[in-house]
Amino acid sequence: MRASLIQIAADPDESVNSRRQRAASLVREQRGADLVVLPELWPVGAFAYQSFEDEAETPAGPTYEVMAEAARDAGVWLHAGSIVERDPDGTLYNTSLVISPAGELAGTYRKIHRFGFDKGEAVMMGAGADLATVVLPDLTIGLATCYDLRFPELFRGLVDAGAGLFVIPAGWPARRRGHWTLLARARAVENQAYVLACGTAGTHADVEQAGHSIVVDPWGEVLAEAGPDEEILTVDLDPAKVAATRDQFPVLKDRRLGVVTPDILR
Repeated sequence: MRASLIQIAADPDESVNSRRQRAASLVREQRGADLVVLPELWPVGAFAYQSFEDEAETPAGPTYEVMAEAARDAGVWLHAGSIVERDPDGTLYNTSLVISPAGELAGTYRKIHRFGFDKGEAVMMGAGADLATVVLPDLTIGLATCYDLRFPELFRGLVDAGAGLFVIPAGWPARRRGHWTLLARARAVENQAYVLACGTAGTHADVEQAGHSIVVDPWGEVLAEAGPDEEILTVDLDPAKVAATRDQFPVLKDRRLGVVTPDILR
């Protein structure tokens, strides 16, 4: 299973539509890959809060239309990163889109954990309520976004839903890059799953981005890591390694707190 992570730069001088077209061209160049991943909120920029209202769209809106055509042309499964979604009731969400090689919308995920504490995304956007997985031919992928990486219970839920690979688009700031790589490895180790964490490069809204997209295997070994600049990271994964790791070192079978039982309550 070949995966390509497109660590695109969110240049503030580039229009949203121009960046959509450029991203589509980069997706088309990944023909031969099985799965292609883009970062969080790459059309507008994860910290460009002042543009969220103006650039909000529906899951079937302009970003989907451009990305669906690119996925069809390349013949790939495409995790198209996330967009600012406007719900019919007016609420904004940070919503990920997964598109099939036929260009169909195969899954969406509204980010559950919003970053910003008492400002930015945390107050401007609604919180998602549902875990999301998408079944690919070789693995089930679990969807999470950026700040979600800090909440291990979300990933336990995705494992219980059948996920063997986590795809995590992000707009992670450079000043906390050490946390980014540490947490990506932790989520892989504790869940015995692949992690594909795709970040953005460049600087937007005066926030330098961490870059350093990373692919981690179920043992926590880093298979590939990008640098700080715009880059495409391509790596071959062995889907069978997930089951093999869980069989060889069956730590998940020793879980005690995932489901509350009378024995645990004593």
